[in-house]
Amino acid sequence: MTGDVEAILETGAAAAVEAAASALAARGTATDTCANCRKPLLGPYCAVCGQAQVTGRRSVHNLIYAFVKDVVNFDSRILRTARALLFQPGELPKAFREGRTQPYVPAIRLYLFVSLVFFVLLSVTKIGLLQLEVTATPQKVVWVNGKPFIPNPAYDKTDNDPDMKAIKPLIPIAMEKATRPGGVFEYSAREHFFSPLGRYHSSLPPVARKQLLELPAQMADAKDPEGSSFMHNYVYPAVNRIAADPAALNGPMTTWIPRALFLLLPLYALLLALFHIRRRKDFYLVDHLVFSFSIHTFAFVLLMLCVGLAQIMSGGNVASIFFIACSVYIFLAMKRFYEQGWFLTTVKFLFVSGIYFFLFLIPALVGVLVLSAFGDSLG
Repeated sequence: MTGDVEAILETGAAAAVEAAASALAARGTATDTCANCRKPLLGPYCAVCGQAQVTGRRSVHNLIYAFVKDVVNFDSRILRTARALLFQPGELPKAFREGRTQPYVPAIRLYLFVSLVFFVLLSVTKIGLLQLEVTATPQKVVWVNGKPFIPNPAYDKTDNDPDMKAIKPLIPIAMEKATRPGGVFEYSAREHFFSPLGRYHSSLPPVARKQLLELPAQMADAKDPEGSSFMHNYVYPAVNRIAADPAALNGPMTTWIPRALFLLLPLYALLLALFHIRRRKDFYLVDHLVFSFSIHTFAFVLLMLCVGLAQIMSGGNVASIFFIACSVYIFLAMKRFYEQGWFLTTVKFLFVSGIYFFLFLIPALVGVLVLSAFGDSLG
C-alpha cells in the first residue's frame, strides 16, 4: 500500500512539473532538462529527483567550492553532534523524536562510528581491555596428628571481633597436595584494565607452572567422568593459556563484546519501553531504541577517556569515575528525554539501571569472559 501511494505521488509530481513546463513554454520561457531523470527543470534543483542543475563539471572552482562546502557542513554536523552527545544528555534522542534530524549524525551511524574508533584506538595504542596475571604463593604445610593443614589467611588472632574468633587458624588439605614435589602453592589472578599489552608477563616459578599443568590429571574424578572431562578439556587449558599469557583474553573479548552489545542495545530499549508503557502513544519503540543507542555511544566515549586515565590512575579509581559519570549522564538523559518529574525519573532510573545491570549487563560480561576463555577449546 505504501509503495502504491509513493508511486502515485511521484507520478503526480512528474505530471505537475510537465504541466508547469508546458505553461512556461506557451509563454515563451525556455526550460532546461534534468540530466538525471530527463524531466523539465524549473529552478536550480529538479522538482522530481532533487538533483542540482549546476553540478560543477564545467568549472574547477565550482568543484573545489562544492567540496569545501560539503566538508564544512559535515564537520559542523559532527561538532554539533559531539557537543550534544557530551554536554546535552538526552538531546540526540529528543531531537530524533521531535523530527530535528538534520543537525545531527543519525544514532545508529554515530554508535557504529564511535564503537569502531574505540576498538581501533585500543589496537593502535596497544592497550588491552583486560589482562589477568596469574600468581602462585607458596603455602606452609602444618602437620597436626599426621594430617596436613595450611594457615588460614583470614585468621587474625589479634582481631577482637567475636565472629573472627570462630574462624579456624588452619585449613585441611589433601594428602596428595601436601606431599606434592616442589611444595604447595595457592593460585590467584590479578586483573589489569586498560594497560599496555606486554606490560605483564607470566611470573610463575617453574615448579608452580609445572603443577598448574598437571592439575587436570590430579583433579580427575572417576565418580564423575563427564565433569572431569570438562575440566580437563576446557577449564584447565583456558587457565593455562591465561597463566602463560596475561593478555590471552584480550583478542577474543574485542570480538565478543560488540556481539554482546548487539543484544544488549534492544534489551535496554525494551526495558525502557516497559517502564514507559503507559506513554506508548507518545514514545514508540524506535524512540527508546535511539535513546539506547545514544547512551551506549556515550559509554564508548567515556571508555576512551578512561583508557587515558588508566595510564595515570589506579584501575579502581577509573572504574569509580566511569560508574559515577555514566550514572549521572543516564539520569539527566532520562530527565530530558522523557520529560518527567525528578522523583519519577529517579525511581525509573534506579529500577531500569538495576535490572539492566544485574540481569543483562553482568551476565553478558560473564558470557563474554567464558567465550573468550573457552573459545579455542569450544572451536
